[in-house]
Amino acid sequence: MRADHETDVVVIGAGQAGLSAAHFLDRARRRDDLDFVVLDHGKRAGGAWQYRWPTLRMGRVHGVRDLPGLRLVDLPGHDDASRPAAEVMAAYFERYEQVFDLPVRRPVSVRAVRRVSDGRFLVDGTGETWLARGVINATGTWDKPFWPYYPGRETFLGRQLHTADYTGPESFAGAHVVVVGGGTSAVQLLVEIAEVADGTTWVTRRPPVFHEGEFTPEYGRQVVAEVDRRVREGKPPESVVGVTGLTLTPEVRAARDAGVLVRQPMFERITPHGVVWADGREQRADVILWATGFRAALDHLAPLHLREPGGGIRMDGTRVVGVPRLHLVGYGPSASTVGASRAGRAAVRELLAELGE
Repeated sequence: MRADHETDVVVIGAGQAGLSAAHFLDRARRRDDLDFVVLDHGKRAGGAWQYRWPTLRMGRVHGVRDLPGLRLVDLPGHDDASRPAAEVMAAYFERYEQVFDLPVRRPVSVRAVRRVSDGRFLVDGTGETWLARGVINATGTWDKPFWPYYPGRETFLGRQLHTADYTGPESFAGAHVVVVGGGTSAVQLLVEIAEVADGTTWVTRRPPVFHEGEFTPEYGRQVVAEVDRRVREGKPPESVVGVTGLTLTPEVRAARDAGVLVRQPMFERITPHGVVWADGREQRADVILWATGFRAALDHLAPLHLREPGGGIRMDGTRVVGVPRLHLVGYGPSASTVGASRAGRAAVRELLAELGE
């Protein structure tokens, strides 16, 4: 099998998890002459952070963890709560790539990963191919917004958008907005939109659970263990927020006390002018905002036939069970800024052992 390039390891994605893995591969490169490349489809550094809405300021971001070897606090302006998180985090990621001289190639969209006869992986990018002994996939979820279907969705005459399309609350002024979803983003956007909208309605499949206690390391480990249990069984991973509940920040508490966060159960269908519940209640709506999360962006791995009958991928830590030298980081228990950095280290350590390095 011929390809444009040959290397030891290909890392797909240069977000938090991909850069963490690249850092530990870089150590091996300097020590053992290991060769690797990071392929990223973004036009610039920043992973999914660069696409976050402008009104998400650093003062509202919680749970961000440092990349290994370079602290966020060492970046000028990191502590300015008014700066957009997209701006600060993209600058941090760019600085990280520069400091460690990481071999990131962009923009490269990986279209397919296949196993070839000698056991290596053929990574098919836009216009170029790589043969690699091992692959660390770190493509995250931002590229796959999830739009659930409800009867009548196609008949709605108002505006529909997903969290991934959100650019700020200004365009919702004077409108009645139905916000669908029970995650952190849904709450953050609802609080913003309520300040300018004519009215809001919040609907979720399950009653929201607000976490009032301290998010201790012990609690974090319990959460990760629950998500890890599911992927070890080959089930689709539940979101970390689905296990932790919603963090009751002062801003969220104030919105709840003001009556903004009054949850309604999921509607039954959508009409041209609103939504209808099973009991016949109807709510007029100008906009439906689907804050319904994302799915793992793994379509390029389809040729490897990783999916279990239930739709998940059976994992053992970061390793895909039954597929030697293939690791997923930013998937399942590592789909958070905390888990992503840890997973990068773990994936590289195990992959190097598999490669005999």
